[in-house]
Amino acid sequence: MKTIDLPLDEKSIIDLRAGDWVLLNGIIYVARDSAHKKIVEALAKEEKLPFELKGATVYYMGPSPTRLNAVIGSAGPTTSGRMDKYAPELLRRGLKGMIGKGFRSMEVKKAIIEYRAVYFAALGGCGALIAERIKECEVIAFPELGPEAICKICVKNFPAVVVNDIYGGDAYENGIKKYTR
Repeated sequence: MKTIDLPLDEKSIIDLRAGDWVLLNGIIYVARDSAHKKIVEALAKEEKLPFELKGATVYYMGPSPTRLNAVIGSAGPTTSGRMDKYAPELLRRGLKGMIGKGFRSMEVKKAIIEYRAVYFAALGGCGALIAERIKECEVIAFPELGPEAICKICVKNFPAVVVNDIYGGDAYENGIKKYTR
């Protein structure tokens, strides 16, 4: 298992390969469909973004209400494919990491290679355990979106697996090939 400090840069992802398990430490931004749409619209208008894209990692998280005396509620991943129409532009603008669950489109996989980024999977069904790795959570943009507002989270030893790497590796496809008869 590799430990990675965020934000990501070329040095931190060059040795990552599809299938590698990692522990992420640092700042991650939570953003889903509606927030992605607003970010891409802001980029088109050359408006200031709520966070620096260069080196950033975005988590496609399906949040739940925060329990009493907790930083956050259950924090499991949501389906990444819903962000595929926005991801290539964000990668082009400097985004280096994405975390979610499920397959990515061919367009996103090509952008991951071209812009030298990485797609991680968080374990679906483990939202309560993942929440324990989140040490701080703050809404930083679009509070009107409720659970789809952009949050800044600080994580310690956030577990994930590399699905798509800068070399075109795909852990999901590798798994299918390995177990297909």
